[in-house]
Amino acid sequence: MPHGSTPSFLVFHALRVKGFAKVEVIGELTALPAGQVAGELGRLADAGHAVFREQRALWQLTPAGKEAHAAALADDVAGAPLHELKAAYPEFLDLNGAFKVLCGDWQLRDGQPNDHCDRAYDAAVIERLRGLDAAAHPLCRQFGSALERFDPYGRRLAAVAERVSDGERNLFTGVMCGSYHDVWMELHEDLILTLGVDRAAEGSF
Repeated sequence: MPHGSTPSFLVFHALRVKGFAKVEVIGELTALPAGQVAGELGRLADAGHAVFREQRALWQLTPAGKEAHAAALADDVAGAPLHELKAAYPEFLDLNGAFKVLCGDWQLRDGQPNDHCDRAYDAAVIERLRGLDAAAHPLCRQFGSALERFDPYGRRLAAVAERVSDGERNLFTGVMCGSYHDVWMELHEDLILTLGVDRAAEGSF
């Protein structure tokens, strides 16, 4: 059985992964209903660990919240089979390198911004994205079989890849819109936090 997490930690951790997030986004990361997410965020706020930015309807951890999260994360992974994540992590880094190249090819063409007028070129890059997504699925299943909270990533990535294929081009590399890039970065950040990886030392951005 995969290692499970409490709903309160799932919400706490999802907000740490995202940095800023709306209730519905936390719901996507945690697979929890919006009402439950809102309740957990309220409890974080009452503890001084989170604040709500009304202007953009975004939640954010406070400095005290980030410190408290580190302790909560240590408790959450105590007894978890982290060796299974560590064993698969190098393969993820290989895919991450390929994804960065793919994003560059989507955004630029011959050193210039891609105007997306060449449908054949874009279709070829999207096809490569589908190939990368297919390669990521076994890894996501492996991560999810170790820690249950990693289970939604594979489904989320597949769903966004399908929408990109159906013509929603902004969902390839768009920022804060639920794009493939957004979900991929969430997965990477989750792995870095969970495994205690030094991102700067690793050189993976």
